[in-house]
Amino acid sequence: MKKNLWMRHATRQLLPWHKLVGTLLFSCLILTSCSFGDAGSTTNIPSGNDGKNCNRVGVFLPDRTTSDRWEHNDHPLLEAAINKAIPGVSIDYHNANGDSDAQITQTTTGMVNGDCILVVAAHDSIAAEPIVVQAKAHNIPVIAYDRLIQSKDVNYYVSFNNTRVGVLQAQYIVDHYQEYKTAGNHVHMAIISGSQTDTNALLFSIGAHSILDPLLATNELTTVNEVFTPDWSNTTAQTEMEAVLADNKNDIQVVYVANDGMAGSVITALESANLAGKVLVTGQDATVGGLRNILQGKQSMTVYKPIAKEAQSVGDLVKALHDGTDVKGLTRGSTTPTYNGGLIPSILDDPISVNAQNIKQTVIKDGYVSKSVLCANLPPGTGNFC
Repeated sequence: MKKNLWMRHATRQLLPWHKLVGTLLFSCLILTSCSFGDAGSTTNIPSGNDGKNCNRVGVFLPDRTTSDRWEHNDHPLLEAAINKAIPGVSIDYHNANGDSDAQITQTTTGMVNGDCILVVAAHDSIAAEPIVVQAKAHNIPVIAYDRLIQSKDVNYYVSFNNTRVGVLQAQYIVDHYQEYKTAGNHVHMAIISGSQTDTNALLFSIGAHSILDPLLATNELTTVNEVFTPDWSNTTAQTEMEAVLADNKNDIQVVYVANDGMAGSVITALESANLAGKVLVTGQDATVGGLRNILQGKQSMTVYKPIAKEAQSVGDLVKALHDGTDVKGLTRGSTTPTYNGGLIPSILDDPISVNAQNIKQTVIKDGYVSKSVLCANLPPGTGNFC
């Protein structure tokens, strides 16, 4: 990805203060004088020996609030995959709770205590770079999990095709927006994207715009507001939606929302305006809350990312590093670019679009969630599923 593309996309169609923050942030990516934390020179970190014979793996997740996937799905699935990969392994698990500095401290402490492979889902794709710098200095491989860390020295990246996520969200809008046209024959759309400091959020947005822009260019769709939401905050997303509704006198037909957590907050704002179920709302992560909103007709779709497969890919990588075997059969030549010219060997799985019509064939069939959980306390017949 070219550097100017990151800068251009990070600041497109944003409110002035978002433009300022985005410009400063992505300028820092290019100017080597910028620093997001200090990795320091910790001399008492033992060598990771490039992961060979490693029996202590650090797993570091970003938060507990932006999506319930991190603790309910990723955490147990990663531990299971790593335990299977290295019998008797010690797993050093931490959650940053939305604090980039805390995540750096957690990984540093982990390396001091003997973590010799790191699996890091960065709270901030940019601020996490010192983790990689410090790990590289001690021959400790870093697997960027789900979210790419913006460092050319990341050893591996395991995630989904994140541009494809945005494509699936936008394609649903393209396929269904006409159902929401008003008497005035127009479709007003708000776009609520994720955190500007999460590389994935930019990729989702790039994918979405690749599908939406032709309709925006002809005014078939009209964007009334587009924002990136700091820290993927559900509370902030609700405030953003309330502002959009107030500014447009509730004349909104489509809301592109980057994930289910924020979509739930957007739906709360729509409910206050008596618009829930009358507006197309996208999402992502196939959370229980998001799926239940779909069944109730309040949310239109979500994107299911089979996390079990993603976690197993980490397990396969960890095993290869521990055994000292070649990983080329796992990455199959796939790479992901960083802003500074890196090409990170990658395992990228495919996301799946989910709506009320295919819940049974996707998340239920895979055992990702049970029917009893989704239908708990919902009236029989809800979504033609319960």
